[in-house]
Amino acid sequence: MDVTAWVGEYERAWRERDAAAVERLFTHDAVYLRSGYDDGLVGLEAIRDFWDDETPFTLAWSPLAVDGDTAVVRAEVAYGGDEPREYRDLWILVFADDGRVRHFEEWAQWPGAPWTQSQP
Repeated sequence: MDVTAWVGEYERAWRERDAAAVERLFTHDAVYLRSGYDDGLVGLEAIRDFWDDETPFTLAWSPLAVDGDTAVVRAEVAYGGDEPREYRDLWILVFADDGRVRHFEEWAQWPGAPWTQSQP
């Protein structure tokens, strides 16, 4: 598993809206969680549909940890367009034996978000 190559291709495919690359990046039954509590997108078609977004962005990232088939990547994403926004993200990537990701999980934080939530 080459985390750096995978994330580089992920960024290129996302930036270029290369829907065909989704099949090279993810297994056919991959689960893609957009947050830690998301029900998740399951399968290539759902992931492709999610990627269909023209909003320009910048991305800076670095791998933080690799253990067996699992990697953690820190990402900073800034979206442009009509509603600029930014996130700091941790991505948990679980790789299949063929080098594609079978589980992608995001844990995002944005400016001004509290470090803790009040309970109702």
